[in-house]
Amino acid sequence: MRNPTIALTLAAFLLLPSCSPRDFLTRRLAADLIAGSSPFRAIQLFQLRTGVLSNTDYLAPNYLLLQHRGWISATNTACRSAVAPPPCWDIALTPAGVDAFQSLIAPGDAEKQSFTFPAARRELVAITGIARQGSVADVEFTWRWIPLNEVGAVVYRGDIHYRSTAAFRCYDNGWRLLQAPARPGQPLDEALRNAEPAQ
Repeated sequence: MRNPTIALTLAAFLLLPSCSPRDFLTRRLAADLIAGSSPFRAIQLFQLRTGVLSNTDYLAPNYLLLQHRGWISATNTACRSAVAPPPCWDIALTPAGVDAFQSLIAPGDAEKQSFTFPAARRELVAITGIARQGSVADVEFTWRWIPLNEVGAVVYRGDIHYRSTAAFRCYDNGWRLLQAPARPGQPLDEALRNAEPAQ
């Protein structure tokens, strides 16, 4: 009579080459796929507009942070018809603002009224849960901003963690992060935009 343990061990070794690391949705695999995805690796750009702005734009959180830091000043001014109803503000960089922004603005762009530059990137903090249902799964994770410069440190604070959920699907060659929803839900780039601070 054959030993059943040896037969099972031999069968396991024969089946082992058919398994790949992507066949099992582990926290490590989920973290690698999320952190390596294009939406997650995308650099967060910051846009600063100077000149005449509407009251709504001027009271936006980013402008309030820059004003609090002493990098911009504003004077009440007449609204242009294309901007918005009164009140409107003429936004300008202060001397401290010029110091903070000068290394971020290309030399030929100094006279422009709109500047865009890299400000922060994302860092995955932890995978906090995986909910599998057949060949689909939702992976909840936390992440934070890593500022790339002084302006990024003011606008995208690194001490706040955000919670997002990403959709995964198991295919014949293993689990994949979905860039577009295959079922009701949201793609990763939308989940990152809709992230809420983690408690």
